Amino acid sequence: MAEQLLTSTIQAPGFMGLNTQDSSVGLDNGYATEALNCVIDKAGRIAARNGWSKAHSTLAAAGTSPFRAIHELIDVNGSSYILGAANNKLFRLNGTTLSEITYNGGGTAPTITANNWQMAALDGQVVLYQTGHDPLVYEPSVSTSNYMRLSEHGGYSGTVQKANCVISAYGRTWSANTATDVHTVQFSDLRSAEKFTGGTSGTLNVASVWPAGPDEIMALAAHNGFLYIFGRRQILIYQGAMTPSSMSLQDTISGVGCAARDSVVVTGGDILFLSDSGVRSIGRTIQEKSAPMRDISANVRDDLVADVQVETLANVKAVYSDKDAFYLLSLPVSNTVYCFDMRGLLQNGAARTTTWNQITPTAFFYTRDKRLLIGKPGFIGVYGTNLDDTATYRMQYYTNYFDFGSPTNIKVLKKISATFVGGNGADAIVKYGFDYTNQYYSRPITLGDVTIAEYGIAQYNIAQYTAGVVFDNKKIQASGAGNVLQIGVETVINNFNISIQKLDCYVKLGRTR
Repeated sequence: MAEQLLTSTIQAPGFMGLNTQDSSVGLDNGYATEALNCVIDKAGRIAARNGWSKAHSTLAAAGTSPFRAIHELIDVNGSSYILGAANNKLFRLNGTTLSEITYNGGGTAPTITANNWQMAALDGQVVLYQTGHDPLVYEPSVSTSNYMRLSEHGGYSGTVQKANCVISAYGRTWSANTATDVHTVQFSDLRSAEKFTGGTSGTLNVASVWPAGPDEIMALAAHNGFLYIFGRRQILIYQGAMTPSSMSLQDTISGVGCAARDSVVVTGGDILFLSDSGVRSIGRTIQEKSAPMRDISANVRDDLVADVQVETLANVKAVYSDKDAFYLLSLPVSNTVYCFDMRGLLQNGAARTTTWNQITPTAFFYTRDKRLLIGKPGFIGVYGTNLDDTATYRMQYYTNYFDFGSPTNIKVLKKISATFVGGNGADAIVKYGFDYTNQYYSRPITLGDVTIAEYGIAQYNIAQYTAGVVFDNKKIQASGAGNVLQIGVETVINNFNISIQKLDCYVKLGRTR
């Protein structure tokens, strides 16, 4: 009588995301030990990320300088104006045309020595702030091809800070962190980004408010009527920010602050940011002061912290896409993007995480029409194709190590069955290894193809909705033996989508080791 095979099935492989924090010995089989250039798709499967395409043709003025700031203004008529900063210049993306925006303020042009502007839109204007620079303003109702200093605007009054951070919230702009003052928040008059005296404009000095001693303002955010002031090591939360004259300190958070200005992102119901100990979520209502702040990077914390340590923090960028339901954190020096799926958190409060390489955005912006724009050298790109411009990229997924419930027995591997979605005609490699070795057996496979019907019912029914997607189950004859087994799948993404539906492994139990 033939000996019965022992089977282990991984449904929706990698649906819990990457876990490099815990020992791979005891990981749940929903975790991945490697998930490179992957996302968690809407069905909860590990899948290849999208690539990017150029939004415009080459423009000499941009050179090969990376775009480090992108912003969109929606004016009172609903028109969109997309701005970008690269090569110490400002640009406008109009459709597929990139053009330089030049100075026309009536005086000597400002000297621009960096591209890390933070931009904020208010009442038909975009204001631009960065350390050591005169704040600028772009107002398309005056000129679509020019900018000026904010101090040169016709309605300017008071003295504007040469601040590093700025947001637009509750009908005014808020700015902070100059070369000489890291404690004062300046806010403009209502609907007047250029007015800093009179009306409801003013300042807020928080030097004596930090609960754990002196700190510096790193970033600002606004949500649900509150103003969030992020220090390097602590956070202040002011209530009643819609009426600055009467707003008051509601809450403080000590021991956690913001490490990078452009990591702060407001989602529909939360605020995410990079701290010295990983990516955090405010994740609490002001009424529930005792609720914990979530560490959404808990499963990759040590790797993330190590990567951040080699970065220039001003170049760390982040974005939230509600279309894709992920928060992206780009670390250019490490050539790594951390992708945190925000559809639902795991039991430990962490987000399901994957990592990307090769794409390396230097700026982000999520537009009104749900396009994710990224900064690239000389270009603004659009996330959403299946190539990185014209280059392919490699998807890699590896399971945890698993022992089939018999940790002391040798397992003799006989067969692996892998079910894929998509990947029409693509070549892939299924790898497997035993006992924590980095020496893998490799089995090449070619996924099935599908021909899309052009006429008849298929045009309006099945083929239209599958868009060429195919389910394919591959059975791989395998060999080798060990106590624990790991399986990997690698494929080069070349203009196709792919996700992994299921993995089945068949082994015979051998002697006890």
